[in-house]
Amino acid sequence: MRLFQLSQVMKLWISKSSEVPIQEQLTTQLILGIVSGDLASGERLPSTTQVARRFNLHANTVRAAYREVAERGWAQWKTGSGFYVRTLASQPKLDPRLDLDHLIATFLSIARGRGHSLEQIQARVQHWFSRQRPERVLVIEPDSDLRNLMVSEIQEKSPLPVAGISLEDAKDSQALVGSFCVALYDHAPGVQKVFLLHSRSIATSLDGRSRPASDTLITVISSWAQFLHWARTTLVAVGIDPNAIDLRDCKKKGWERGLTKLSFIIADSQAAQRLPRDWQPNVFRVVADESLVEFQQALDL
Repeated sequence: MRLFQLSQVMKLWISKSSEVPIQEQLTTQLILGIVSGDLASGERLPSTTQVARRFNLHANTVRAAYREVAERGWAQWKTGSGFYVRTLASQPKLDPRLDLDHLIATFLSIARGRGHSLEQIQARVQHWFSRQRPERVLVIEPDSDLRNLMVSEIQEKSPLPVAGISLEDAKDSQALVGSFCVALYDHAPGVQKVFLLHSRSIATSLDGRSRPASDTLITVISSWAQFLHWARTTLVAVGIDPNAIDLRDCKKKGWERGLTKLSFIIADSQAAQRLPRDWQPNVFRVVADESLVEFQQALDL
């Protein structure tokens, strides 16, 4: 790695062993030097020959970097004189070709150049991160089948895309960045800043519905094994003959055989979507309505 004193303030570094192309090293450092004020408005840049000789580079590489800086609006060529830092009433917008690392480096350079400490910068960045609208809703749930059900139900009420993640993966804080995290009560221990949801009870879900005739076969459909177990237990508890309960795991082939639109069906929200549209199953949703309302209100904040 070699050094060149580009101006009284700015030093130029070039590493030939880096995976970053030399032209990009030159271009980026020149732009950062201009936006930070290390290269003053109207200042003449060293000739391409000088820079090429100092770093033992091909002059065309240096010229290409200078031309790129000029094309982006940061410098200008004066015939017979050379390249100069452009005098601007206001700085141009950062070129989208600068990748995220370069944008961050530019911001840090400007902020530190104005006397702000790294501690101050970090505190303000964290403050503004906390005020940003999340990019997605993330359901944290260890049971994959239940997680899929929750994602489906919440997506119906969410203006943001909804995805799911296991509890183990959620322990990696980086996996949660940019997300509004939700979980059922007692299902996300050890994970901070999670919006907790209440689940709906099967008894409440069936409350007010017409009780089927005693000889009616009740078919329960779900891809979540625990749902099938809970449904059977609850139905037996309210007096339904166990022999009149037909459990269907819709992950298994042929689960829909023998069903008709006249069947008395209890289904989770995902299974209900797989039935013909003119059928009217008794749909059980995992997340309580009150929690979904609170969730929407929290998102608006």
